[in-house]
Amino acid sequence: MKLYHFPLSGNAHKVRLLLSMLNLPHEAEVPSGGAHKSPEFLKLNPLGQVPVLVDGEVVIRDSQAILAYLGQRYGGDAWWPQDAARMAQVVAWLSTAANEVAHGPALLRMHHKFSRAIDVAATQARSQALLGVLEGVLSHQTWLVAGAQPTVADLAVYPYVALAPEAHLDLSSYPALRAWLTRIQALPGHVDMSGLWRP
Repeated sequence: MKLYHFPLSGNAHKVRLLLSMLNLPHEAEVPSGGAHKSPEFLKLNPLGQVPVLVDGEVVIRDSQAILAYLGQRYGGDAWWPQDAARMAQVVAWLSTAANEVAHGPALLRMHHKFSRAIDVAATQARSQALLGVLEGVLSHQTWLVAGAQPTVADLAVYPYVALAPEAHLDLSSYPALRAWLTRIQALPGHVDMSGLWRP
């Protein structure tokens, strides 16, 4: 198994987390010098983006898709519920990660850390709205999908929320959210990343 990733990518980090938590041996490669835009890499992902996972003959692009693949193939019911209703909840959170998280905290981090030009006020408002939703959900349950164990839903949303300090987002008003971040960071196999919020 091989993972193409960038160390500062929250999307790549969520895949690294699940690989580690599932104890899946893999080789990690960082495409350098624009190699992710090379013809060879574009055969793996025509969008020229990381992460990309190669598992034997299977090639998966997109962090949400990789989480779904790993969770279902290697994580069992714990990480990828087989119950249709709970699975639908997981998929809904994967969609949230690709939309509200990507266009909120992740984009705000891109602005503050990498000088990406954005509408700061609108992105700040989207981010605060998302944090409020997460606080409300996590005030009533331990994980994003109700149950005794985390699922890939938690790992999908976690990195860019945990990178809130680099997005200049203050989490002090979100105690349930902070407790959730702490629970994820205490899970066996958690992988650290520069810039993560810490209690």
